[in-house]
Amino acid sequence: MNKTTEVRMMSASGILGYGFPEASLEAALARKPHMIGVDGGSSDPGPHYLGSGKTLNSRLAMKRDLSLLLRGAIKNGIPMMVGTCGGAGGAPHLQACADIIREVAREHGLSFNMALIHAEQDKGFLLEQLVAGKIRALGNAPALQAQDIEGAERIVGMMGPEPYRQALAAGAQVILGGRGTDPAPWVALAMHHGLPAAPAWYAGKMLECACNAAIPKKHDCLLVTVGEDFVQAEPLNPELRCTPMSVAVQALHENASPIVRYEPGGVVHSGECSITAVNDRVVRITGMAWEPAPYTIKLEGARRVGYSAFTIAATRDPGLIGQIDSFLDFVRASTATKVGALGLSPDDYQLVLRVYGHDGVMGSWEPTQGVVPVEVSLIAEVVARTQEIANAALSLARVTLLHSDFPGRMCREGNMAFPFSPSDIERGAIYEFMLQHVVEIDDPLRMFPIEYEEVGVHA
Repeated sequence: MNKTTEVRMMSASGILGYGFPEASLEAALARKPHMIGVDGGSSDPGPHYLGSGKTLNSRLAMKRDLSLLLRGAIKNGIPMMVGTCGGAGGAPHLQACADIIREVAREHGLSFNMALIHAEQDKGFLLEQLVAGKIRALGNAPALQAQDIEGAERIVGMMGPEPYRQALAAGAQVILGGRGTDPAPWVALAMHHGLPAAPAWYAGKMLECACNAAIPKKHDCLLVTVGEDFVQAEPLNPELRCTPMSVAVQALHENASPIVRYEPGGVVHSGECSITAVNDRVVRITGMAWEPAPYTIKLEGARRVGYSAFTIAATRDPGLIGQIDSFLDFVRASTATKVGALGLSPDDYQLVLRVYGHDGVMGSWEPTQGVVPVEVSLIAEVVARTQEIANAALSLARVTLLHSDFPGRMCREGNMAFPFSPSDIERGAIYEFMLQHVVEIDDPLRMFPIEYEEVGVHA
């Protein structure tokens, strides 16, 4: 570890594969940063990616971003780090990003030391921790049972900065991490250079979503300078600017409290922070504090809950729109009768009807009542224990939507317009999140093994 008075760090974009202007990256590199990086994922897009092992963004988009970042890092002799690789940070997501890095290195003749930090958890280890009483629920989540762990498709732990610090100390220049708390790579770099935890964690929060801390909002590069007692945020695109308000909003991002944030091993306090404009584009923050706490790792898991098929339809018939709720009640009942005739029970499937333009977003919480829209779009989805049952039940629901009478009906053909052929689309296996728990751990590295490799041919 080298003690450094100030550290400059860049975040390229909100998530790997979202893109960023090359000019912003060049502007960042001209400032001689100590690292460049990007967060690779989030749980926001839902459980599909963790459960299926598929990446959130396309390989093409991730390769574009990684190629620019990797070449910039190697040319300038600085570390490049990616957190929560591939969107969900499991083993297949980490390997997908590692394969891209290796490919880019071959194409451009690059050589470097790379570290892969694994976050997918062994179920046997978690069962041992459960028996030892080391796993506890957050909030009002139910107590974890052994069958929950055993039935999960994939479970990851959200690492803190310690595995990144370990990889940096071992000499890795490119570090790819599985699932982690979003600020972790930047926190690690700042602390690797001897800066205190409080500004390091605050800087990581600013950097995790890049120019989400600036206005107007877009996916672009953010430069943060960290010192012993301050953090300074600046967008690299001259069209953007950080303001005290935009920085304060980012500090609140995905956080229940505006002044208290829980992280692995401690709590970030920002109640005494001063957020001031250095100029019309740069903001300086002081007064943050770090309170150590017992070390816990949050767990994320996904389990398969069935198979799905859906269809999209729309109507502009005012007679049908005016009685859409009673019509859909008829569709549900008629579909159940038809599905029953196939020898299936109501427990074998679930029909979900969403009417956009009516209450498709808010459902029963929709506050605006009595407004009759000109047109509505309807998504009919069936979730079932097999894909065959989902497909069969959806086809029966679709034909019921299309060819059923209703009071005052004048059209003798179809009730609905379908934008696609085939109209019915298989989604395949679907998943749900099933963990809202943390595990108490003595060693922050225990759950996150690091794999090192030399990429390319070293001179």
